[in-house]
Amino acid sequence: MSGEAIRVLIADDQMMVREGFSVLLNAMPDIEVVGEAVNGREAVERVRELAPDVVLMDIRMPELNGIEATREIVAADGTTTKVLVLTTFDLDEYVYQALRAGASGFLLKDASARQLADGVRVVAAGEALLAPSVTRRLITEFSRLADRPRPAGTAQAQAQYGELTERETEVLVLIAQGLSNAEIATRLVVAESTIKTHVSRVLVKLGLRDRTQAAVFAYEARLVTPG
Repeated sequence: MSGEAIRVLIADDQMMVREGFSVLLNAMPDIEVVGEAVNGREAVERVRELAPDVVLMDIRMPELNGIEATREIVAADGTTTKVLVLTTFDLDEYVYQALRAGASGFLLKDASARQLADGVRVVAAGEALLAPSVTRRLITEFSRLADRPRPAGTAQAQAQYGELTERETEVLVLIAQGLSNAEIATRLVVAESTIKTHVSRVLVKLGLRDRTQAAVFAYEARLVTPG
């Protein structure tokens, strides 16, 4: 196994799921499953021990659910571990909560071997990963919340984005709309490398981990209108 292989921890309370994903991912030359966890609490402990690049995290687990486990993992000082949440249902009620907790993306458990491996690679590279059906659910949730009092932290989010330049704010909005760096570059008629620089600056200024968190931030700061 190459030293550059993406190191993965699988957290799921179903043994067959853990074993199945392990077989699929270990068959990939650039991915190595370094550990497993049977519940959220064990997942947090194993991340501390193994420092994997990516955790495949089930949402519904005993002792500590995937949302709380995700929150603890991404909040740890110095962590670079990304969390890819696995869900059985495309309209999972916890999608929005897990994204706010710090998950970098979602995949359905019935994803193919290729989709699973590609998902791990995308998240490890710091990109966002949302299955189309889950993205629709997320937008529906944001639309529902738009009619309610603004969530705690919204005012702070608005103050933070005031630190961005006009172009950085424009890039943030396009990220939240689901555009890739290449698509944003085309839209703004600039080089893709320039967009990568803008994205990096946006994440640093706002203290965000990745594009998924940037999208959540943009919605909560009301920079983007759901739908």
